Amino acid sequence: MSKPRNFTPLIAAFSVVLIGVITLLFFLPEYDGTLQFDVTIFPLLNAIFNLFTFSFLVIALVAVKKKNIPMHRNFIFLAFVSTAFFLVSYVIYHYLTEPTKFGGGDALRYTYYFILITHVMLAIVNVPLALLSVTKALNMQIEKHRRIARWTMPIWLYVSSTGVIVYLLISPYY
Repeated sequence: MSKPRNFTPLIAAFSVVLIGVITLLFFLPEYDGTLQFDVTIFPLLNAIFNLFTFSFLVIALVAVKKKNIPMHRNFIFLAFVSTAFFLVSYVIYHYLTEPTKFGGGDALRYTYYFILITHVMLAIVNVPLALLSVTKALNMQIEKHRRIARWTMPIWLYVSSTGVIVYLLISPYY
């Protein structure tokens, strides 16, 4: 049997670069070229990708509880794919536009910002957790995978579900 590969340095580097690029997008000026389409389609796409991710994760969770590992693996893979599509869509949108300002009343504003801040903070944590979890599974380090996945799954479910909620709360202001 071959020695498991250590992906931790690669995961750490990828996570830092990804978070750095996303952070940088908020400090760049808005794209000033002409666009031939309505960029507000991207937040809707983001919400759809988050909904797919959430759905895939729930199916993967049910599958693993029923000890259907091949189905679990396939739906985790689909969750990674929909999350990757989300990231591409998210980066494109935030490269092309300024952040949208929330226009709701105070009570709703506090709720929105609480959900948004917890969503963003946990999304940052989720990137390395999800990658570590999947690499442990691929290396057949099942106990390590389970220990990490016990944290990853609820965080990823929260992040994907609150991504949809954030969209629903901000969408009237695009």
